Amino acid sequence: MKNFLIKFGFIVALLVLVRPVYGNVSLVVLGDSLSAGYGMSQQQSWVGVLQQRWQQTHPSIELINASISGDTTQGALNRLEGIIKTHQPDAVFVELGGNDGLRGFTPTTIKSNLLQIINRLQEENIKVAVSQIIIPPNYGRRYSDMFADIFPELATSTDTLLIPFFMEQIATKPELMQNDGIHPNEDAQDDIADIMEPHLLKLLSR
Repeated sequence: MKNFLIKFGFIVALLVLVRPVYGNVSLVVLGDSLSAGYGMSQQQSWVGVLQQRWQQTHPSIELINASISGDTTQGALNRLEGIIKTHQPDAVFVELGGNDGLRGFTPTTIKSNLLQIINRLQEENIKVAVSQIIIPPNYGRRYSDMFADIFPELATSTDTLLIPFFMEQIATKPELMQNDGIHPNEDAQDDIADIMEPHLLKLLSR
């Protein structure tokens, strides 16, 4: 009887300590205007759409949008400590680099900033996923290729989940784009949420 009680107590302790895959976790989206909902409220953004959806389907997941329109990898790096301290996330999805590329920042600088972000998060045992980013070939094929290579190289070297660029499925549909030809419109947000949902759930389950 004594041995049974000891074993039973051990099992109960494990059940208390081990959280369900999607139980009581927080996920931060660290991005730029593509995730911040440029031209609309954050609630209307794809992150906002998922926040509302997961309140019903995954109520124990807290989804936090820490994206800022116009943000760069350096800007996100500068505010990273505050994000970690404030939100104490279990996972972070990094959707950054587009503004760096459009401003012609060197691939070396962009890669270094992203690497510092990833390393800092991993130091805190935070799961990380990085979005592939692709920029228009305005700066020449060589630069565009070097830029695109940053993300898979980082994912491989840091054992980070690489998520395909959601804009690849959106940008080819004019009815889903704003007049600037860069940002998705409000009609696109549900589609982006559908694209991103399985990837983010995969991140949480790693």
